Amino acid sequence: MAELMIPIRDDENPRTLKRQGSSHGSAANLGIHSHGEEGTLEYRIKAHEKEGVAKGKKEISLWHDVTLVHIDPATDRPTPYLNFVCEIPKFSRKKYEIATDEIGNPIKQDEKKGTLREFKKGDIFFNYGCLPRTWEDPTFFHPDADGCRGDNDPVDVCEIGMRIVKPGEIRPVKILGILCMIDEGEADWKVVTIDAEDKWAPFLNDISDVDKYLPGQLDAIREWFRTYKIPDGKPPNVFGLSERFMDKAYALEVIKECNHAWKELITGEKERKIEQVEDEGVRKLVRKLSKSNLLDLGGGDNDEPPAF
Repeated sequence: MAELMIPIRDDENPRTLKRQGSSHGSAANLGIHSHGEEGTLEYRIKAHEKEGVAKGKKEISLWHDVTLVHIDPATDRPTPYLNFVCEIPKFSRKKYEIATDEIGNPIKQDEKKGTLREFKKGDIFFNYGCLPRTWEDPTFFHPDADGCRGDNDPVDVCEIGMRIVKPGEIRPVKILGILCMIDEGEADWKVVTIDAEDKWAPFLNDISDVDKYLPGQLDAIREWFRTYKIPDGKPPNVFGLSERFMDKAYALEVIKECNHAWKELITGEKERKIEQVEDEGVRKLVRKLSKSNLLDLGGGDNDEPPAF
């Protein structure tokens, strides 16, 4: 894949970033490795190419180099599924997340004032992670999000299948629905999915099927997000859309919006528009993220949503 020189606007001096992009539609050609000692601030989980064009262990970004739409490795054709990048396995509590502001976007354990974070509420009961090539734009106020802006992260995913998915693992998932959480004044969408290979997957095709076949699951997810910060001394989270889980069609529209926002971020288009935003704090957030994540998206990234 050809390299691309992208101009980056700096407050003082213009500069360029040179980076060669990759595109992976599944986990078929990827491996996971770690750096540093687990349980330390330096610990990082990274993905690498096992073989192929680059040959060897070329590290890739789980945010940018994995396509949104899952690609069948046998046929190299798009499937009806999306790719899910797991950050936190079910039945665990360490708060792992993609480091959006680090080169290569490894997975790290979140920290606050030098202390590694865990869910004080206890273990999470679903696999938790994100959709690659999405971004909740902090300059965008979704009309259904009670006047709140995006949270500046990839779109969150709750995967409700039986498999325990490891941090950094990529799985094809069926989109079922979405919940709009309001987290400290920011819109923080939670997409509900199920692993495409899970035994329940043939029965679950929309959010109403979850209530039908797995009664109580959605209520439990909502209550988890409502209360998980209370042990930290914070108030309960609230939700938009009258606390309803919206259906698959609604979820896909949110995902498409966030995929478009991601494209604007990593091509520099969002930074070029940022002076229109009044909030200086938001402008700084976008500039920082844009400059650390610009890359070549060259040919065949297969990130357009399939026809549903």
